[in-house]
Amino acid sequence: MNEDVLSAEPEHGGATRWSRRGFLGAAAAVGSATISPRQAAAAAAAPQSAVQGGGTGTTDTSPFQALDAKIQAGMRTYAIPGAAVGVLWEGQEYVKGYGVTNVDHPVPVDGDTVFRVGSTTKTFTGTTIMRLVERGDVDLDAPVRRYLADFAVADPYASAQVTVRQLLNHSAGWLGDDYQDFGPGDDALARFVASMARLPQLTPPGEVFAYNNAALCVAGRIIEVVTGTTYEAAVRTLVIDPLGLGHSRFSSDEIVGFNVAASHDVVDGKAVLDPSFWTQPRSLAPTGGLISSVRDQLDWARFHLGDGTAPDGTRLLSEQSLEQMRSRPGPGGTLVVELDGMGITWMVRPTAQGPRIVQHGGTWPGQISGFVMVPSRGFALTLLTNSQGGTALRDELFTDDWALNLFAGVTNLPATARFFSGAQLAPYEGSYIAQRINEKGAMEDTVITLTRHNGRLRGTQTVQDPSSEAAAEEENTGQGQSSEVGAAFYRTDFALDLDPDGRPIGTRSNFVRGPDGKVLWWRNHGRLHRHQTD
Repeated sequence: MNEDVLSAEPEHGGATRWSRRGFLGAAAAVGSATISPRQAAAAAAAPQSAVQGGGTGTTDTSPFQALDAKIQAGMRTYAIPGAAVGVLWEGQEYVKGYGVTNVDHPVPVDGDTVFRVGSTTKTFTGTTIMRLVERGDVDLDAPVRRYLADFAVADPYASAQVTVRQLLNHSAGWLGDDYQDFGPGDDALARFVASMARLPQLTPPGEVFAYNNAALCVAGRIIEVVTGTTYEAAVRTLVIDPLGLGHSRFSSDEIVGFNVAASHDVVDGKAVLDPSFWTQPRSLAPTGGLISSVRDQLDWARFHLGDGTAPDGTRLLSEQSLEQMRSRPGPGGTLVVELDGMGITWMVRPTAQGPRIVQHGGTWPGQISGFVMVPSRGFALTLLTNSQGGTALRDELFTDDWALNLFAGVTNLPATARFFSGAQLAPYEGSYIAQRINEKGAMEDTVITLTRHNGRLRGTQTVQDPSSEAAAEEENTGQGQSSEVGAAFYRTDFALDLDPDGRPIGTRSNFVRGPDGKVLWWRNHGRLHRHQTD
C-alpha cells in the first residue's frame, strides 16, 4: 500500500521516528545498522543459498553472488536487520534468508519466514476476481452496482458508472488514500465501503491513472458478496490453498508458530524494534493485508508465469486470463517508474528493449517488499524486508536497472535530466494539494509548493495531520511536517525526482494536463496533487 500503506511507492527523505501513519509519507532512512555479537551469530547461522531446478549456475559463477552482495551491502547501509529473496531465472530457483527477524530477540531469517507483503496483496485480490470471472460470477466491464447495489462515492455519475475493471486498474477516479479502521469484525470491509460515500471524485472513471487503495477494498467487498463469505476466506479457498501457499495468511492469529519478521523503525541510523507497526486494519485486507513468505511469493510468481494450473494439476485460471491480467492496461503515467498502465492489479512497465515488466510490491511500516516479473524472459524477483530502510534497497533492486539488466537483459526507458528555461518551467510552478483519510477518519492535507530554480523545480512538501496533538499546534502556527522535494524534467511533463541536494533519487513522476492544456495535476508516487496557481 505506496505502499503506501500498502503501496509500492513510498516517498523519500530523512527519518527519525515514525507513527503508525508514517507509511503515508514513508521516508527511507540511510545509515549503518548496529548488530550485536549475538545478532551476528544468529545471522551467520541463517540458511545459506539454495539453487534448485534445471539450471547449472551456482552462487560462485552466477548473478546470484552479485545479488547476495547487493542485498547484504544494502542491509548494512539502510539499517535492515532481516531480508529474504527469491529468484526464478533460466530454470533455476533461488531462495535465501539474510540477517535476523528481530534485533532484540534475533532468529535467523529463512525462506519460510513471514513478512507483511503490503500492496502485493492486490494481485491476490485481482486473481480471485479473475477466478470469479471465469466462473461467470463477475463481469469485469459491468458496473460495480451490479454487485453492490448501494455503492456510492460523492459523485453520483461515478457511483453509477464505475466498473469492476476500473477498480482493478486504478482508474476509478475518486480519492484513493482512505485508511479508516472499522475494527476486527467480519463486517469491517462492508462498513469501510459504506463509508466511502464522502470520497470526492478527482477525475472521471476510466480516464486517468491514480493509485487507489479504496477501490481495491470495493473489489474485496464484491468478492464477499459474490461468494457469500469473508474476503479472507474466499481468497484462501479460491487461490491460496489450491496453490499450496502454506505460509500465506491474513490474520496474525493464523501465523502462531511461524517464524515472523518483526517490524523495525530506523532511528539515528539504527534499526529499532517497533511492535506497534505490525497492526493493520482488517478493513484494508484486500489492498494490503497479506502475510507471506518469500518462498510462497516465488510460488506466486511461478503460477503467474505458468499455464494457470496448481501444483497438483488443477486448473485455476486459463492462460488467457493470466495474460489478460498483465495486458490491456488502463491509463498510464508514473508510479515511481513509468507505466504503460495497470492491468488487472499488475503494474505494466515498458522497457528500452521492448519486453514488458510486470510488477507490484508493498509498503507497511517496517515491512517493505518488492515483486517483479519479466514474463517473456521467465524471470521473477521478490524481496521482503523488516525495516523502514527497506525502501531504499527495494528501489535499488526494483526501480533501477541493476537487477533487471543483470537477470533479464532489460532496462528502464532512458531518462536524462535536462535544464528547462524559466519560460518552460513557469506552467509547472505553484502549489499542489492532495488529501487522504487517516485511520481515524480525519482528512489530512499534503501541500507541495514548487518554484523554478537553476533549470529545475524545487520546493517543500507539508503534511498536516489534524488527528494528532502536534498537528493541532501546527494549525495555530500555520506549520506542518515539511520536507524538501525537487524535480528535473527529462521530457515534457515527465521528471526525475530529486533529493534536497538536487540529485536524482531513482524515481519518476509526471504532470497531467487538463482539457484546456494547462497543468492540472502532479502525479507523485501515483497520487494526484491538484495544481493551485494563485
